[in-house]
Amino acid sequence: MILAVVGGKGGVGKSTVALNVAAELDGVLVDADLGMADLPSGRGPDLHDVLAGRADVFEAVTDVGPFQLVPGGRTLAGARAADATALAAVLERLRRHVRPVIVDCPAGLSSDVGVPLVAASACLLVSRPTEPALTAALRTRELARELDAPLARVALTMEPGVAVDADEVAGALGAPVVTIPHSRAVARAQRAGRPVAAVAPESLAASRFADLGAALQSVLRST
Repeated sequence: MILAVVGGKGGVGKSTVALNVAAELDGVLVDADLGMADLPSGRGPDLHDVLAGRADVFEAVTDVGPFQLVPGGRTLAGARAADATALAAVLERLRRHVRPVIVDCPAGLSSDVGVPLVAASACLLVSRPTEPALTAALRTRELARELDAPLARVALTMEPGVAVDADEVAGALGAPVVTIPHSRAVARAQRAGRPVAAVAPESLAASRFADLGAALQSVLRST
């Protein structure tokens, strides 16, 4: 099963959500943002090497605590050499041989987002509760619909002092919403490149990520 984690714009916490979901699902996380990798880097081959034909994808899989990661490349030369159109075949190969594949997609509506959405069994949409972010999220949802990637859940990453009607957002985007509170626990986990459950297992954010993981597990089993 392949879950694409998408966001209408950058800076909404998409990579943080993808990392925590991968940990909850005990999955393989692929950093598919070819131009701006944001997840922990590995010491061996990365996705740039795989897409350039210099390495097999299983050579690039590295253990990161409770999940595995195919790190994204971090050089401009690597991004230029990578064949983005080969990503779908790489994801399909992973899907056939390993547990759930979670793809941290590039932000926005670039062509690089379309490839993992075409390959995905379902998608998780990440947004902040602001008008610009939600407007961008609506556009991303429409792209997912056009590419037949069902929207499994919406993760709403909250901001201090901002109130939101989760039911209204769910109605607008067409999927149940899980809110992820802004907290020191999330910030600590981000700095460490680890899941919130590993840093602050008793926190509200850890509980919400557990809820999100359970909901996604149920959806993916049915796809």
